[in-house]
Amino acid sequence: MEVIFIKDLKGQGKKGEIKKVKDGYAENYLIKNGYAVIKNKENLAKLEKEQQNKANEDAKNKQNALDMKKELDKLVLDFKVKTGEGDKVFGSVSIKQVKDALLQAGYKIEKSQIELTTAMSSLGFHRVDINLYPGVKATIKAHIIK
Repeated sequence: MEVIFIKDLKGQGKKGEIKKVKDGYAENYLIKNGYAVIKNKENLAKLEKEQQNKANEDAKNKQNALDMKKELDKLVLDFKVKTGEGDKVFGSVSIKQVKDALLQAGYKIEKSQIELTTAMSSLGFHRVDINLYPGVKATIKAHIIK
């Protein structure tokens, strides 16, 4: 019997996958516990519609990320820091500070999306990468001033 998985089941199948399994296993476990449905025209049509909706949603999210990338690539964030003798910076600018500055600028970015390649512990311009979507990465400039 062929079934369409509607939930992930470790070691058996992932959501949307079509697999051939034994009749008893399908009826007594997979279908009964809501992991799969029988493969038929109705369920295949439902699966195709779900996949189409997901593809449309992904395309929309990617386009939004590309639009945001264009804006963020032009952005320069200023950070005032305390300095000591010889313009040595005390501490460094953290990811949380970058996130807060982006929020003030009107961008809702999660900490996990922000990537610092080097510690921002010296005066001048630094590069900050932001992962907006798989394959879409924006780069903003952080200006450290005293």
